[in-house]
Amino acid sequence: MTSGTPPAALGDVAEVVDAQGRATPVPARWRRVRSWPWWVHVLLVWAASRLFTAAAFVWTATHQVANPWTGANPSYQEYVGLMFDAGWYQRIAEEGYPAELPRDEQGVVQQNRWAFFPLYPMLVRAVMTLTGGSWVAVAPTVALLLGGAAVLVVHEAVRHGAPRAVAARPGLPLAAVALVCAFPTSAVLQVAYTESAALLLIASALLLLVRRRYAWAGLVVVALGFTRAVALPMAVVVVVHAGVRWWRARRGDGTFGRRDALTLAALSATAAVSGLAWPAICGWVTGVPDGYLQTQEAWRGVRQVVPFVAWTYVPQYWLGRWAVPVVLGGFALTAAVLLVPAARRLGAELHAWSAAYLVYVVAVIEPGSSLARFLLLAFPLAAVTAGVVPRPAWARRTWFALVLALMLGLQVLWIRQMWQFGPPSDWPP
Repeated sequence: MTSGTPPAALGDVAEVVDAQGRATPVPARWRRVRSWPWWVHVLLVWAASRLFTAAAFVWTATHQVANPWTGANPSYQEYVGLMFDAGWYQRIAEEGYPAELPRDEQGVVQQNRWAFFPLYPMLVRAVMTLTGGSWVAVAPTVALLLGGAAVLVVHEAVRHGAPRAVAARPGLPLAAVALVCAFPTSAVLQVAYTESAALLLIASALLLLVRRRYAWAGLVVVALGFTRAVALPMAVVVVVHAGVRWWRARRGDGTFGRRDALTLAALSATAAVSGLAWPAICGWVTGVPDGYLQTQEAWRGVRQVVPFVAWTYVPQYWLGRWAVPVVLGGFALTAAVLLVPAARRLGAELHAWSAAYLVYVVAVIEPGSSLARFLLLAFPLAAVTAGVVPRPAWARRTWFALVLALMLGLQVLWIRQMWQFGPPSDWPP
């Protein structure tokens, strides 16, 4: 289109020029959609994904038999508000935490509410008190709203925290949001679990750190410490952020004074203390200093929590003689994902969170059926996945469409296989 040609001369289309200088017609209706604010695009993606996930839950619920939490063929709200760990959070909201740890006849600590962090159930309890609503009505709704807020912050965290990646791959922030929403275990972002609150707080902490809003980041990190046991890796991210600022200052790109160093040292310490606060509170209230650790051991096949050791015996149970090559292959694939050009284009904070969080997960968990759910919080890897093929446009779109379709299919499979409980016992999601 020449500068003297009025838009009407093109009918209802205009042209956009791609990175290779080729003009592509764009219908007027799509131009209008593209002109909407970014947050409208994000919420539309979120709404579409939640309707898709809700349909998968409803379909799975029609096959659900009676179980410890619901009757047969439960309603959608019952299914996403009561199953599995949601039952623990309901008891916390309605009864609080026990003053004594439950033990069996041999004095061994049994599974109990102290394994679950208080911020989400207490928030739900507050909303229940204000509205008079039931747990089944309020808890999934709060999770859904928190998830919507989380994907908005994810978009901004990618936009501000990965400028090189965004420049290399047009539309990366929204593409990352779409892949987070389509991730197989993202179904938990609308159930009575803590993932939506944790995702919101993690993305907020990273965004605030990138934008150097350190006081607000400290408040968010404290809240994270009472949401899930994932605050400790954030201390590593703060150290990386400080190191990058110091290095850039040495090269003459910005400043990094004594006040900055002290502020970031305090923020890193806050993250570390936040990561240890809930276990300390558990020990103080119950009178058992390592009560939280003993509680966590109650969920393990081998009652010990030693960093990384679980990977030496759990894969043997699942995979037999294939355990070692599969585990080594999985670690190699993870390392490759963190080292590909698309990952290196991430900002230091997003990259550091992905690496620190994954190492932390490997160190502290007993690998099992919940591992895929934990990976959801490594959300910057969605930006890595979307950015693997930056150009040409047709290849980028084809890659994105294939990954999106695969993830949505796996999400339906995950809901059907993991959320559907088969009595008398089954693996938790």
